[in-house]
Amino acid sequence: MNLTIIELDDSYIQQVTDLILNIQQNEFNISISIEDQPDLLAIEDFYFAKGGNFFGAFVRDQLVGTIALIKFDENSGAIRKMFVKKEFRGKELNIAQNLFNVLIDQCRRNNIENVLLGTVSVLKAAQRFYERNGFGKIEKVKLPDRFPIMGADDVFYSLKLK
Repeated sequence: MNLTIIELDDSYIQQVTDLILNIQQNEFNISISIEDQPDLLAIEDFYFAKGGNFFGAFVRDQLVGTIALIKFDENSGAIRKMFVKKEFRGKELNIAQNLFNVLIDQCRRNNIENVLLGTVSVLKAAQRFYERNGFGKIEKVKLPDRFPIMGADDVFYSLKLK
């Protein structure tokens, strides 16, 4: 398998929305639409313009995974849109870990010390992944005021990089 991870800009919007909505709606039955996620229709404005990023993992020119970071404070960022296509998940291919490592390296290069994220309680494997990577659960009321909460999120994590 030849895995390539690159920055995604607005030219990838269709591929990104197809991948993410399919996983959310069809695989996990999460009641969320593209209208609930306007960031997916304006990747450059929503992520890059604020100092964040959006990465995609490709296998044989097929988008199989994504991860993004919203910089919401001078030294803080929120992980968003971490998804890997079902048939490409697992430790054998390690796509999620590779995406995560690229994003964390980007955070370190840009002096982002606090990384937070929200997820949905039904995504148990994702929660185990975050915990294996050093994240600790945090109560919603303890999130920074500027943390961008998604409506469906009900479990939150925090990681200190320094």
